[in-house]
Amino acid sequence: MKPGEELMPKDANGKIILETVDLRDTWEALEKCKDAGLTKSIGVSNFNHKQLEMILNKPGLKYKPVCNQVECHPYLNQSKLLEFCKSKDIVLVAYSALGSQKDPNWVEKDSPTLLEEPVLKAIAKKHNRSPGQVALRYQVQRGVVVLAKSFSEKRIKENFQVLEFELTPEDMKAIDGLNRNFRFFKLPFAVGHPYYPFSEEY
Repeated sequence: MKPGEELMPKDANGKIILETVDLRDTWEALEKCKDAGLTKSIGVSNFNHKQLEMILNKPGLKYKPVCNQVECHPYLNQSKLLEFCKSKDIVLVAYSALGSQKDPNWVEKDSPTLLEEPVLKAIAKKHNRSPGQVALRYQVQRGVVVLAKSFSEKRIKENFQVLEFELTPEDMKAIDGLNRNFRFFKLPFAVGHPYYPFSEEY
């Protein structure tokens, strides 16, 4: 987006003002932050495999991305991107691992509710867990780092309990079967941008 003080800069018609900057230049600036001791690690978010390759193949690359933070849950399991990241020793970090709260600013109101998914509920009942715990455990067993935001003490405790049980190979296969490449966050304002990341399969 256009640089400046505004988080979401908009023109007179309310359209977000986009700007094109070479991602490799941005990455070099991040490398300088690391060299200056301002950060221990640097990574990316919402990058597809082609964008990751653009950074990895950058002449003079000093540090490769440590992680790629993307939307990832049973309806969008990102299996191809996960395998690509693993092959490059990049950690996949999942946001919206429990679906989404359907914030009307970002998410369409008729989006499915992940935690109401019958397959997750059945597996949760079998393990005497919540559907949320099953969705988080699924990611942990795939080697995905999970970001789970909660303001409830009970839920925060529940989230830690995902380390106390294990899903069977059958459970994992059933959850894999829920994938429908469904995104809660489509970033429609950026669709025309040359770096819009979701046009690629992964």
